Amino acid sequence: MRVEDTYPKKSNPENISQKSSQGHSHFLAWDKEYRHVTWGGPRSISMLDDYLSSSSMLLDLGCGTGRYLLPLSRKYDYVVGTDVSANAVLRARSYLRKNNSRVTFGGEGMAECLISSITCLPFSDSSFDAVMCLGVLQHLFEAERRLAMDEVKRILKSGGIFIIEVFGVRDMRYGGDEIEKGTFCRKSGIVYHYFTKEEVTSLLCAFDILEIKDTVSEKSIRGKPQRRHHIRAIARI
Repeated sequence: MRVEDTYPKKSNPENISQKSSQGHSHFLAWDKEYRHVTWGGPRSISMLDDYLSSSSMLLDLGCGTGRYLLPLSRKYDYVVGTDVSANAVLRARSYLRKNNSRVTFGGEGMAECLISSITCLPFSDSSFDAVMCLGVLQHLFEAERRLAMDEVKRILKSGGIFIIEVFGVRDMRYGGDEIEKGTFCRKSGIVYHYFTKEEVTSLLCAFDILEIKDTVSEKSIRGKPQRRHHIRAIARI
């Protein structure tokens, strides 16, 4: 299968994604954020080892500048990344090229990165063996999270794997201008929602949860220990 084979007939994925983000100021805020913010380099993808083969077709939702997309493109034959920010996508493509990962449509061992809203994905039904969504759903309102989950279910093949990671309610950053329960808007315009383990379980009600980890850790920031809380789950549709 080629990457372009996942697109619905007579559709342009970037046109679809641009329409889907119109009127969503917290989506548009990410373009400004990615003009100056850079997160760390390649991240571990070892959590996938027990579930996928090298020939799997995989989607990295909210790929940002490519910190997971790069190692994924080196291990799996068909990899696609999407992000709502055009600046993020441009930087991800550049990052992949600089690190000798081929960036193109189709073909084995290649990666593509597209502009797309998570609530309106430009892919056909049952396109992917796995979808990763790490640190993304926490930046959506409740209704948008439901739309995103509907899209994930739609594009996953039967038996497909979904990997999610989100902020938890015990995180040091919890709080601020609350606009929905557990959801806050920062000065940047970016939305942050903090999950309970029960919320994550409810979000995955249509899936078989294979594992779920609720992790609280400490991180030193300016010499002071700060609490971080992440919830990660792996599920099968």
